[in-house]
Amino acid sequence: MKRTIAALASACAVGAIIATSIGAGAAEPASAAPAANDGRIKNVIYLLGDGMGRTHVTAGRERFYGAHGRLVMETLPSHGFVSTYAVEKKSGQPGEAGFAPNYVTDSASAATAWSSGVKTYNAALGVNAKGELAPTVMEMAKQAGYRTGNVSTAEITDATPAGQMSHALARGCQGPVYTAKSCQDTGVTGSELPTDDLRVTPIAKQIARNGTADVILGGGLSRFDTADEKALRDQGYDVLSSPASQTVATEDDLAKTQGGKVFGLFNKGNLTVEKSKQDNPASPEAKEPTLAEMTKKSIDLLGTGEKGNGFYLQVEGALIDKRSHANDAAQTLGEIKAFDDAVAVALDFAKKDGHTLVVVTADHECAGFNVIEKGSFTNAEAANPPVNADGSNPANNSTPSRTGGNTKDASRSTGIVNGAGAGDPHNFAPATFRTADDPAGVTDGTKEASLWLTYLSGNHTGADVPVYSYGAGSEKLQGTVDNTDLFGIVTDALGLR
Repeated sequence: MKRTIAALASACAVGAIIATSIGAGAAEPASAAPAANDGRIKNVIYLLGDGMGRTHVTAGRERFYGAHGRLVMETLPSHGFVSTYAVEKKSGQPGEAGFAPNYVTDSASAATAWSSGVKTYNAALGVNAKGELAPTVMEMAKQAGYRTGNVSTAEITDATPAGQMSHALARGCQGPVYTAKSCQDTGVTGSELPTDDLRVTPIAKQIARNGTADVILGGGLSRFDTADEKALRDQGYDVLSSPASQTVATEDDLAKTQGGKVFGLFNKGNLTVEKSKQDNPASPEAKEPTLAEMTKKSIDLLGTGEKGNGFYLQVEGALIDKRSHANDAAQTLGEIKAFDDAVAVALDFAKKDGHTLVVVTADHECAGFNVIEKGSFTNAEAANPPVNADGSNPANNSTPSRTGGNTKDASRSTGIVNGAGAGDPHNFAPATFRTADDPAGVTDGTKEASLWLTYLSGNHTGADVPVYSYGAGSEKLQGTVDNTDLFGIVTDALGLR
């Protein structure tokens, strides 16, 4: 199912395309397609847990539902895995001359893979590894008459949502203003492009003017300015959050809107983690909607189109990744649950609708999240990590023989939940959490808690990520696929190819 798009040759060509353009964990598995579904897909809901690896799913399940429970995403009938590698700058596509893989992707190159069907370099959006423009699923769906929506708990100009609505040589070119440092990449283009080239136009400017998404919900208000607000209003958007006054929207504003086109940003930066909102219910940030609420409202708004052609909606749970980068296990777990609640909303709609494909996956794994044995600790905490006696073998293809003691370093691990050592970037001591299987009285942060978690690093890994799906076409997502295959599966489902 590997597929390469012939990239468009100029910014004008892509510009023309643009211009025309909460559930229980122990739920029963969903059947692949309800009886009402005759095989025709009218809607696709694509949900992306940024940074969510298979162990994130396992930890979330055990934390909230216990060993015998299930997250809602795990009840979807089709299960598989997605390979996520990127490529180096100027690389050819897989199978082409000059192909040069980069085994660990970032969110931008991953977003381009499923949005545009091409492998590209880390930091690139909507362009291939040679900097050539490639149309996105959302642009194609919009041009074909579908309603479109883009929802994220990150800044809406961040890599994952931007990958559907913009084309940029560098993901840092978010706005509100252009800078050569943020937007140009002469390593790809050879020399600086004119500032009116789409590929170096700030992402916020593109989003505010191209109309690619009918419903835009998330964070990142500070990326937009007065001119962007005028451009949005001129296109008929109900602007819930004012870039001109930098006034953010609230969940009440979202609940009230009935606009056909809606632009609602609820924070000047990324949205607030759910755990913080729960711990501080009187804070202004607590007025932000949940990802599940934004998903539900988006479905309601997109389903009211006059033509009834159906819709394409992308939903990102971005803070799984951001809290994994920070090695914050408690907030990571909370964001996994918040994302799964959004999956529940999408699945509930799909079951009732009968003509909706739901895809749940991730762009990459983040930080090497691990579930470790209760009562154990990791080599990162050890005063004297065991020596690898086979380390001098350059092939290192035999079973390593590890010798020597393994003593915990008290200065690097000052307690079961890191204590005063939590601020030490070298400290990877376990964090512990009670689960649904623990006896009453067991609390987080104690040695009695049954879920022990650690991180390998603060960065992405190259691990395959899970994919769960429901609806006609979901059978194509069983086994292992590449992230570029997701483009073909979605465009085929919507009849865009």
